[in-house]
Amino acid sequence: MSSSALTDLDLARLVPLGWHDRLTAAFAPYASAGGRPGRVTRPGRGGHLVAVGGDATVLAVPSSALIKSAIDDTALPTVGDWVVWRGGGDQPTVIEAVLPRSSAFIRHAGATDTRAQVLAANVDVLLIAVALGMTPNLRRIERFLTLGWESGAQPVVVLTKADLCDDIDAELRDVEAAAPGVAVHAMSAVTGEGIDALDVYLDGRSTLALIGASGVGKSTLVNRITGASMVTSEIRDDGKGRHTTTHRELIPLARGGVLIDTPGLRGVQLWDAEEGLERAFADVESLVAQCRFPDCGHDTEPGCAVTAAIEVGALPARRLDSYQRLQRELVYLESRQDARARSEARKRWRAVAKAQRAHRPRP
Repeated sequence: MSSSALTDLDLARLVPLGWHDRLTAAFAPYASAGGRPGRVTRPGRGGHLVAVGGDATVLAVPSSALIKSAIDDTALPTVGDWVVWRGGGDQPTVIEAVLPRSSAFIRHAGATDTRAQVLAANVDVLLIAVALGMTPNLRRIERFLTLGWESGAQPVVVLTKADLCDDIDAELRDVEAAAPGVAVHAMSAVTGEGIDALDVYLDGRSTLALIGASGVGKSTLVNRITGASMVTSEIRDDGKGRHTTTHRELIPLARGGVLIDTPGLRGVQLWDAEEGLERAFADVESLVAQCRFPDCGHDTEPGCAVTAAIEVGALPARRLDSYQRLQRELVYLESRQDARARSEARKRWRAVAKAQRAHRPRP
């Protein structure tokens, strides 16, 4: 297949899925070698479902060469990735390469694991869903925002279930104070109130991703945005829903563009998010820069701009505490990563030494 035919016929069909000129340039070397482009819509152990234009999809597995060349699991295909695939017919369908990402939402895989997990790639707008009607978990929102800014996407906070909230304005103010520089929208996917606020992010080719804790109404919101009929769960007696999304999936939108839906996240640990922390706490960072001493601990030091702002009510004390907690978490994670790197290095040296002993001539 010629690259011109591919450009004229196939690449144009990928535009509604988010294809753009930057990807065309990155894909060019593969096109001349007969590769074909597509976007991962659902990752799976048995193969990744890849959209290849229109309603067509293929099921493909990463090639052995791609797996061997990957630095770690974060370099392997995930939902939202643009990939180069080859095969079909009598030949196995394999993913040969992952095109450069414009963004990647990465979290720490787990409390007992030092690896990272990419939840979604190439996201333009990250919708962080939070349920109204209950006291918002501001620490969780700040954590999501830290990872959102770090990912390279534009975070937006979506306050769902406005129909169940008695004082929307009060909760809106609390969330806005925890999300400086971030748009915050209150809405009800049940009544449709406030849903139109999302239209500005649906430009016909953007990629939106929806994340949030379990039971915040994400599936109902997805139904509103996509016009689909995903299964939703009833509201529990405590006002919380039960999450029904069980996998990550990229959903094409009728007006163009896509939405990546994710399962409810019970916990989100940070991963290499120093820049994201600075942006999520830009208000605290600006005060830190004004402290008299560069190593100010923001406790009893004289000339501390942070504590001065707290004393006059310009900065909630809770914001400083949350900022310092996340800082400590990043330091701890870095120490664990260093320990793991040292452990893996020792294992490699032991393997080399063992191989050398095995080939050493016996006396």
